[in-house]
Amino acid sequence: MSKKHYIIPIFISHIGCPHQCVFCNQDKIARTLQKEVTAEEVEETIKEYLNTINKNDATVEVSFFGGTFTAIPVNKQKELLKVAKDYKEKGLIDKIRMSTRPDAINRYILNYLKEYKIDIIELGVQSLDNEILRLSGRGHSAEDVEKSSKLIKEFDFVLGHQIMPGLPGDSFEKDIETAKKSIAMKPDICRIYPSLVIKDTPMEEMYYRGVYKPYTLEEAVQISKDIYKLYKEANVNIIRIGLQPTDTITLGKDVISGPFHPAFRELVEGSLICDKIQNCVNPEEDIIIELNSKDLSKLYANKKVFFNKLKAKHRGKINVKINDKVHRDNINIIVLKRIEKLTI
Repeated sequence: MSKKHYIIPIFISHIGCPHQCVFCNQDKIARTLQKEVTAEEVEETIKEYLNTINKNDATVEVSFFGGTFTAIPVNKQKELLKVAKDYKEKGLIDKIRMSTRPDAINRYILNYLKEYKIDIIELGVQSLDNEILRLSGRGHSAEDVEKSSKLIKEFDFVLGHQIMPGLPGDSFEKDIETAKKSIAMKPDICRIYPSLVIKDTPMEEMYYRGVYKPYTLEEAVQISKDIYKLYKEANVNIIRIGLQPTDTITLGKDVISGPFHPAFRELVEGSLICDKIQNCVNPEEDIIIELNSKDLSKLYANKKVFFNKLKAKHRGKINVKINDKVHRDNINIIVLKRIEKLTI
């Protein structure tokens, strides 16, 4: 039986970011005030989480999120990292993760990150189209992403890419091209965050002036599904799709507009499942869909919208059977005595 994976989040405020990206209000996303995090606070957070975790049945990771970690003063970085490093050396945590900008990585930085036992470095790629990066106020280029990704792989860190379909100037074609260019850099993991209009950001002003229009939910599901398939085919682990909902990150509060859904990944995977089923069987055949109970919500995502569309197009009977012997993210399609095995 696989161990449970726990993340201990350490939110670093906007202090490391040298630019104001049009989509970003870092305080709103990170749920923190703009104040300097101390080593004592990092230790207190780690202790609080560890008190609730059975370490014998868990893989525990400390993750530094928010801001641009490697752009804050080096001494401050080391002060915070030392706390996590000490816990890792004691065997109390297993991994350390951090996120940063592509133009805040170089050999000097990677050498001390290796010294402080960092395992995973996620880059805020967002797009690999230089015009979109310019319109988004990113302040770095696609070439910076390529250079930093190559260095991170050279230093044997786990490389993560975060991309944002639907930025100003974007299109489905440009989003797909970004995904393909990202895959060529061989990331180990990725996050897909369809762009949202967040309160108190330049993009909110652009939205109200009519110069920016976010993807609809349907459009965002479609492009995310296409990108998902590309990363899956390249064996890149997709660790998140859609922004994590919070008390304020929701429509009607800090999300002004855009394709927000509290279970966005389920929408993408639910649509994908129904596509795969439709493509693998004759529409005249009676079929049984056999899957793990924990995957049923994916099949029935979005109040069964995708499943009902499948049923409307499929002229044969469709029955759903729960079988917890079927592995997660796998589905058996039983047609007479034939079984089609699908993966999500």
